Amino acid sequence: MTDWPVHGHISGPIVMIGFGSIGRGTLPLIERHFTYDKKRFTVVEPSDEHRALAEKHGLRFEQVALTRDNYREVLTPLLTEGGGQGFCVNLSVDTSSRDIMELCREIGALYIDTVAEPWPGFYFDKSAGPGDRTNYALREQILEARRRKPGGTTAVSCCGANPGMVSWFVKQALLNVAGDLGLRVAEPKSREDWAALMRQAGVKGIHIAERDTQRAKSEKPMGVFVNTWSVEGFVSEGNQPAELGWGTHETWMPENGRTLGADALAIYLLQPGADTRVRSWTPTAQAQFGFLVTHNESISIADYFTVREGGKPVYRPTCHYAYHPCNEAVLSLHEMFGQAARVQEKQHILDENEIVDGIDELGVLLYGHGKNAYWYGSQLSIEETRRIAPYQNATGLQVTSAVLAGMVWALENPEAGIVEADEIDFRRCLEVQLPYLGPVVGVYTDWTPLANRPGLFPEDIDESDPWQFRNVLVHS
Repeated sequence: MTDWPVHGHISGPIVMIGFGSIGRGTLPLIERHFTYDKKRFTVVEPSDEHRALAEKHGLRFEQVALTRDNYREVLTPLLTEGGGQGFCVNLSVDTSSRDIMELCREIGALYIDTVAEPWPGFYFDKSAGPGDRTNYALREQILEARRRKPGGTTAVSCCGANPGMVSWFVKQALLNVAGDLGLRVAEPKSREDWAALMRQAGVKGIHIAERDTQRAKSEKPMGVFVNTWSVEGFVSEGNQPAELGWGTHETWMPENGRTLGADALAIYLLQPGADTRVRSWTPTAQAQFGFLVTHNESISIADYFTVREGGKPVYRPTCHYAYHPCNEAVLSLHEMFGQAARVQEKQHILDENEIVDGIDELGVLLYGHGKNAYWYGSQLSIEETRRIAPYQNATGLQVTSAVLAGMVWALENPEAGIVEADEIDFRRCLEVQLPYLGPVVGVYTDWTPLANRPGLFPEDIDESDPWQFRNVLVHS
């Protein structure tokens, strides 16, 4: 495809914070789909490793690390230069999403990020309790900012592949399941209507079920953490407590589980997410182990689909990530945790030229309803990625195309205030994103977490309800 549609005009300056794998991959999508003043497009990045690429595209490159002390003085002139409405695209680590988001709203600049990121120190703060290091806590900081100043300039929070795109998949998957169950209902128009439909469909829970089969041309060396996306990001979230949105159908909680929120919106486990395994299912791998890594969407989706009566939750789906990364990343995690969770000094992200084949199969598994379980998602291959977008692998393109979709929505809805991906127009976002996702498919399965267990050892399971978290969690 060469005749790419222009989705909008950015009238003010663009500031991209971070120029790692996602920043570099987002750049060509911005160039394709927006008109803007290239002279006012600035990359802010602490490393000059990829300065040449930015300059090749005619961008200004500011080599500076944003901190609590300098972010206002660095960003304000860049985002207000020359008039119009600026757009801040925050794709960095070690910067406070909340602080930068609030600055953008003060000066009237649009804002988007892919994660609720804190200033350095949050993830590995030994003086903080585990509950204080959760994504629940990070999300509450964003929601508190919204409560304090509702409405105003749009800031799209947590809008990558996941969190982000998967929230749009959940809505489409729910409509598909409801239709196949014969439920004659109008498409929901409000959060309450969506939650009521999920309850009516009998969905007990949702896995963000992913299998990355991309393979490198060479094997992972010892002492190197290899991944298909940000190593820093994965290590940070992988060392946070395992965390999930907690459904009302659950009858059991792990002994090391602790609740979050006044109505137990979520729980966390007293163990790292990247060292916690769960049983899940994707079309290619079929039954598989995934890691229960904490993610914002695990909490936001569970919250969005909660039905309350008299202020109390009467229905909520369980929701969590079930992530099987590429084989090199699995080995990297094994090596890291074997060294008391000390991350390898060398870190490497596989680019599109180092990968021999494979797909990133990322979708949502809606389970527990009358047709058992339904996976809906993207099966994007590295070959397709190379064909349609430069500077990224399949994992990256699922993220960058979601950033594009969120930017389009923000431009079309510039006074929506602080919003999460669950709250924005899923049809419009998927319309923008689908050309970049490869095959997007829906598949039913009769698999449950009780299937195919060898039965050689006693297990702590609940045979009366296959979809209890008790059966999903892999007990050590």
